[in-house]
Amino acid sequence: MNINTTKFGEIQIDENLVFNFVEPIIGFEHLKKYVLVEHSESSAFKWLQSVEDPALAFPVTSPAFFDIDYQFEIPTDKAEKIGLSNVESLISLNIVTIPAGNPRLSTINLLAPIIINATNREGMQIILSNSNYPVKERLIKD
Repeated sequence: MNINTTKFGEIQIDENLVFNFVEPIIGFEHLKKYVLVEHSESSAFKWLQSVEDPALAFPVTSPAFFDIDYQFEIPTDKAEKIGLSNVESLISLNIVTIPAGNPRLSTINLLAPIIINATNREGMQIILSNSNYPVKERLIKD
C-alpha cells in the first residue's frame, strides 16, 4: 500500500503494520490509522505517521533512550480496549516536541503515552491519572 505524506513523500507501507487507534490522540479525534516510519536506522526517534492525513506525523521515542526513569500502569479498561493481555505485546512511545531553531530544547510528553498492542495493532493515547509526570520533560539535560 502506498500513502502520500508531506514529510516523506510517497512511501510504501505494509498494510499489516498499520495501527488502528481505538481512542484517538488528543486533539486528533478524527484520525484513527497510523504507521511507524523510521527516522534512520540508528536514531532514537521514529515518526508516527497518520495514514489518513498526509501532513500529520508525530516524532516519537522511548524515554529509556534518554535515561529517563519512566514507569506507569495501564488502567485495566484501557488494556482491555486494545486487547492487551501481556507486557510482551506492548509498544509504548511518547510524543516529542522539537522546537524550530533549537532541537536541544526538545521535550517529551510523559503524561500521555501512546500504547499499542503489537499483536492486534490496536492502540491509543492514555492520560496517566495520579501521576507527577510532566507534559514537557526536557530530553537533553543541561
